[in-house]
Amino acid sequence: MNEFDLIGKLTASLPQNPATVLGPGDDCAVLDLGLADRWVLFKTDAVVDGVHFTRQSPPEKVGHKALARCLSDVAAMGGQPVSALVTLGLPAGYDPDWVFRAYSGMKALAERYQVSLVGGETTTNPGGVLISIALLGLAAKTRCIRRAGARVGDAVFVTGELGGSLQGKHLDFEPRLTEAAWLVEHFDLHAMIDISDGLAGDLRHILKASGCGAELLASAIPISPAARLRPPDPARPGSPLTAALSDGEDFELLFTVASRDAVPLLDAWKARFPDVRLGCIGRIQAEPGLHLRTGQGRQPVTEHGYTHHA
Repeated sequence: MNEFDLIGKLTASLPQNPATVLGPGDDCAVLDLGLADRWVLFKTDAVVDGVHFTRQSPPEKVGHKALARCLSDVAAMGGQPVSALVTLGLPAGYDPDWVFRAYSGMKALAERYQVSLVGGETTTNPGGVLISIALLGLAAKTRCIRRAGARVGDAVFVTGELGGSLQGKHLDFEPRLTEAAWLVEHFDLHAMIDISDGLAGDLRHILKASGCGAELLASAIPISPAARLRPPDPARPGSPLTAALSDGEDFELLFTVASRDAVPLLDAWKARFPDVRLGCIGRIQAEPGLHLRTGQGRQPVTEHGYTHHA
């Protein structure tokens, strides 16, 4: 049973109370705690030794990544982070200096986005280091963007460049909080997600939640230099385009807007974020499924993103 099958079974009949606006199935849970114009975003995520980083990874970057993953999910819903709790699982004989350095990377990122680290838990974990973050954020009720909401005819956009994140980006990416806040303030976004498991996999989450399909233009997909130059790996074969579709851990924003907003959005983005790439890579269609248009015609996308327990 893979990750998403397991999640589906576990969340099929969870208890909820009237404060739950949105439960499982999006980047964050959404809660109504009585604030006049804002909802509370609630998110948890973890990084695990041997899965999300290695023993050779700089500890400052491991701490950065642990918090940045949650910040990226808050960005994907158009919110702003507020406070976080940190759970540390440490093996016997752990190196305290490693932990202090990991925390320094986490604290630097928290200070940059005015996030309070308000406590947490430490425990023993025989399998290696585990850092779990529980994060609270806020989103305006009128600007909280979900995965559901993509509409037939929408343009599909993505920030940055995709693929090859294992060459270094997965440890030091900057969550797109500033860009997301600007987007939701100036444009009517219909659906959004952050790309953590790969473009092909995460776009399918939007399509499933929205009840539609999409066609991507191969030549428009922004392939990173790392994906173009990555060394051959028998465990991860494929072209640079395959890497951009399926590698994961890019932590870029993937979103849809009405087609009439596409050109004004691109023009305004270039003026506001000249150093961050933004590309229109496809459109939402009524026909189910995900397709790719290349010079050889139109074909179903066979790539999927990263899945735990696959």
